[in-house]
Amino acid sequence: MNKPRIPIALQQAVMRCLREKLQLARQHFAVEFPEPSIVYQQRGTSAGTAWLQSWEIRLNPVLLLENQQPFIDEVVPHELAHLLVFRQFGRVAPHGREWRWMMESVLLTPASRTHRFETASVQSKTFPYRCGCGQHQLTIRRHNRVLRGESEYRCRRCGEKLKFLASENL
Repeated sequence: MNKPRIPIALQQAVMRCLREKLQLARQHFAVEFPEPSIVYQQRGTSAGTAWLQSWEIRLNPVLLLENQQPFIDEVVPHELAHLLVFRQFGRVAPHGREWRWMMESVLLTPASRTHRFETASVQSKTFPYRCGCGQHQLTIRRHNRVLRGESEYRCRRCGEKLKFLASENL
């Protein structure tokens, strides 16, 4: 799979936002936080992740290219807040009061746990399964575990084991 190429201007916009928000944190805490590394390797429907121990932010290059400035304004501060909360408070609830406070009071950004970007372009293939009360879609990873006999999945509503609908997938 080819990795999308992020234009230099877009990478610079990401870094500009990161540095502006980091400066707000430095001023607020009077602490010299190091600049986290930015890696464009996040896959799937997640816009980004913060890697606490390695002080790294991973961004989804496809969603960044598709959403550009709204992505930068929302996702970069969101992930930076996770890193800053870890540095200041240790391990706490991922989107708990410390994170919300960091987003709103320090980084001056609305605290939103999830993005609302269109994800059709990064959505993975799913497979239809049925139980007693309805139909479900399993990811390729879960589907392969069922095929290999490593896992079985049950409906959360009726508790019945999910059965693959092979005919609908051919």
